[in-house]
Amino acid sequence: MKINVNFDIDAVLGRMEAINRQYPEGTAEDEALRICAAALLFVRDELGKVSEFREFWRKINTPAIDGIKISRTFETRAEADAWVAGGAAKDGDLVRVEGQGFMVIDHGKQEGLKLVRIPLPEELPPWKSK
Repeated sequence: MKINVNFDIDAVLGRMEAINRQYPEGTAEDEALRICAAALLFVRDELGKVSEFREFWRKINTPAIDGIKISRTFETRAEADAWVAGGAAKDGDLVRVEGQGFMVIDHGKQEGLKLVRIPLPEELPPWKSK
């Protein structure tokens, strides 16, 4: 499901109010909706942190696979090793080498940065439900 990270708080509050009319005052549903509405108002009016809340909303609703970013793609392992040796790589960079995933890992002062094999999402078998 695609989420709207630029949601309109007033529109959300309006929908919550409409939904809340379906529940009698004092019910657990009424209380929960009022608390959620108050939280949105607090973020908007008291804290002034709507953009931070939108970013939080995006983070908790983005599938983990969408957060995986490939830094570079190399045709050969030799090219990738030269890139690492050249000083452009950073610890944690994820790269594709000959269609396979590798992560740049800092092995300390003596060994420095190295490529470590880590499968990319497309290399993993499809998830199967039971």
